[in-house]
Amino acid sequence: MKNKKNRKAKKIAVVTGGAGFIGSHLCDFLIRKNFKVICVDNFITGDERNIAHLMGHPDFQLKKLNITKHFEIEGRVDFVLHFASPASPVDYLKYPIQTLKVGALGTHNCLGLAKAKKAKFLLASTSEIYGDPQEHPQKEAYWGHVNPIGSRAVYDEAKRFAEAITMAYHRNHAIDTKIIRIFNTYGPRMRHNDGRVVPNFIIQALKGEPLSVYGEGLQTRSFCFVSDLIAGIYKLMNVRYNEPVNLGNPVEVTVKEFAKIIIALTKSASKIVHVGLPTQDDPKKRKPDISRAKRYLKWKPCVRLEDGLQETIRWFSAKVASGV
Repeated sequence: MKNKKNRKAKKIAVVTGGAGFIGSHLCDFLIRKNFKVICVDNFITGDERNIAHLMGHPDFQLKKLNITKHFEIEGRVDFVLHFASPASPVDYLKYPIQTLKVGALGTHNCLGLAKAKKAKFLLASTSEIYGDPQEHPQKEAYWGHVNPIGSRAVYDEAKRFAEAITMAYHRNHAIDTKIIRIFNTYGPRMRHNDGRVVPNFIIQALKGEPLSVYGEGLQTRSFCFVSDLIAGIYKLMNVRYNEPVNLGNPVEVTVKEFAKIIIALTKSASKIVHVGLPTQDDPKKRKPDISRAKRYLKWKPCVRLEDGLQETIRWFSAKVASGV
């Protein structure tokens, strides 16, 4: 019997936003899992350097296109994994219309692709759908506390609509859809200038600059290393569960405490300075309840904050050395 008869055909995954921070790590992971990956990106916020090592790989294909317009993928598709969207306040405040369009039109087009191909669909949603939460920690059953016309609404409401249309396709077209709500995630390949706290603090500390803590720094965040997140995504891809699932690390720290950790790990002489809050409706608390992920995915994060930060700092150190 020929070897190919003993071998299962490789599954094919379309990853939108595949050149982004999380998307590129997902492409890497799926290829290691023997998938063929079709990476789709228009590079508004994605970075070709994130996938440069995959170019020429026999199981990787890049398609440069805008998913807010109708697009087609030839051949079989087993999974449509929708990660395309500006994701940091710097990005979605710079590209508000594009953010709304990729959440609405882009999600609609990706669901249409999944329907046409009879593929499973996974939406990368966000903890931001909870807004500035009045429930703590945040459970998936919590409907959120969101200002629909505030400056952050272009991202929050785009993701809330994306979840609504995803569930509508699941209920009306029987598509096997999955929704992950991603909490603060960090690791190599984050953009140094995307305005989020991890790259901000690390770059400032490495350069010996003051660390800019917004307000009193008492707002909290829960940081999940990217490899833990990707493992959770893969587990959800392979179970029959269609309700939203929080993926994040429930270990909560204040922003001020986090600044002190970064200073210690970088051995920096930087000091902490307090500046005004950056945007309207900035959440004061952020911590996932991951009971659902534990129950249905048998998943929980395992990378210690200090260990993940050490790897991230090494990555940014190389960037700083090269002139970032």
